[in-house]
Amino acid sequence: MMKIRPCNDNVLILRVEEEQKTAGGIIIPDTAKKKPQEGKVVSTGQGRRAKDGNRIPLEVKIGDTVLFAKYAGTDIKINGVEHVFMKESDIMAIFE
Repeated sequence: MMKIRPCNDNVLILRVEEEQKTAGGIIIPDTAKKKPQEGKVVSTGQGRRAKDGNRIPLEVKIGDTVLFAKYAGTDIKINGVEHVFMKESDIMAIFE
């Protein structure tokens, strides 16, 4: 098992998979699926540094379900599972 801890204000997110079927029961093939813009925060950095050198803590925390920009971040595979690395500023909302 490989562990990754993001640096500064970076966040590691596991995408939440969308439904495989439509409301009418039609199965959506993999080639027609869009990448979801929703995910679960798996790991976070310690926050960015202010000009005075102090850390500014992140608003998101591990376990939060978030909504992020469509083309945000960098896709990576960790232990064969797709994740997204992105800056906290690319996260648009936290689901409560």
